[in-house]
Amino acid sequence: MLDGLFAAVPGRVRTEPELLDQLRSDRSGLRSSAAPLALVEAETVADVQATCRYANEQGIPVVTRGAGTGLSGGAVAGHGEIVLSTAKMTRIHEISRDDLLCVVEPGIINGDLNRELAKHGLWWSPDPASKDLSTVGGNIAMNAGGLLCAKYGVTRESVLSLKVVLADGELIEVGHRTVKGVTGLDLCALMIGSEGTLGIIVEATLKLRPAVAGVVPTIGAYFDTVADAAAASAAITAAGLQPAIQELLDANMLRAVSDHTGVDLASQGNVYLLIQTDGSDAEREARLVLEVVERAGGRALLTTDPEAAASLVDVRRQGFPALDAMGAVLVEDVAVPRSKMVDMFAEIDRIAAKYNVFIACPSHAGDGNLHPTFVFEGSADAVPDHVWEAASEMFHAALELGGTLSGEHGIGLLKRRWLGDELGDRQYELQRQIKRVFDPKNILNRGKVFFE
Repeated sequence: MLDGLFAAVPGRVRTEPELLDQLRSDRSGLRSSAAPLALVEAETVADVQATCRYANEQGIPVVTRGAGTGLSGGAVAGHGEIVLSTAKMTRIHEISRDDLLCVVEPGIINGDLNRELAKHGLWWSPDPASKDLSTVGGNIAMNAGGLLCAKYGVTRESVLSLKVVLADGELIEVGHRTVKGVTGLDLCALMIGSEGTLGIIVEATLKLRPAVAGVVPTIGAYFDTVADAAAASAAITAAGLQPAIQELLDANMLRAVSDHTGVDLASQGNVYLLIQTDGSDAEREARLVLEVVERAGGRALLTTDPEAAASLVDVRRQGFPALDAMGAVLVEDVAVPRSKMVDMFAEIDRIAAKYNVFIACPSHAGDGNLHPTFVFEGSADAVPDHVWEAASEMFHAALELGGTLSGEHGIGLLKRRWLGDELGDRQYELQRQIKRVFDPKNILNRGKVFFE
């Protein structure tokens, strides 16, 4: 069956059982029932085109994979599928200080790109927690977020144009190298966050920023209640202040970090708020933020010392390792208007009590994106029914507060059953029709996002 694939991309196809078994899961915890047919390790655009032409002719589903760090099951591959990896497509074709852009291949790691850009005094702002593991192509395909979104936006705001291979192998270019461009429909924006269902990104022209200069003041503040901390965060936004980082750890999260690190953070308060400012006005802005935090009842420390700041930030970064150490986890990702965060935390507490489940909730408080994380006995690929019931009620609570099912992780396999609840029947069908226009035979990431 695979003779045609070996001929189409000679030297690029791998079928070792141990390797294929690794492709059955990603960081979501989901695992397919069987291994895929083969892995194609693409190194050129021509490799991607040849793979797609073969798969389209044969009607074989293709799962595009970068580093496999996604949290929604979008890169999970199963029986009868080909995995197309872009991880070896890592070249930087251009870095332009004059135009504040670079042109890169999709497999380059986010952190590696920024280390190279730093040599030129430049920076690409998307900052997911997985930045030292995840690829730029994966960041774009998922419209990744991270700690800096409140100030710098999600990945969409930092992409100018894309080269994309369609399901039949044709190469198209969408977007513009220019800062502005309104010619026709914005297919570039449509590709960003499409989770590999419309095309395969093979090159990206990225919008850059000058590297952040000067001191970066950091505030670590402790509160008695999550409502107080969330209200303080909302007050910072209402005051017209725009920190680069604004993160909140609830009581369960803070206790987990304390237990994991051996540092008695919980004795300082029940809830933790981390804030960092940057830019030319960073110190003045930090002092204003500190005033807001203290008026709201926070016990805060402000520092400009890099080592002390790193310690404050590390409290946040230790969150998910701490939960992983407790048991199996289901990491969720809802977003609500910032003014509704207090209400959403109250809903999470209510749901945890109703279903007798443990939920810890780190959140990007600056943009209203919460990560309620369920911890339970067993394995992450066998989430208990009562946990899914609690998660379902939580998703609907977010929607009722004017929020969304996903702020940054995407839909993938994990949330497709609830997608219609947010979109409604008409929009859901319109999106499926768009999928069919780009991929008439439905070979690209079949079954992800949509049921079909």
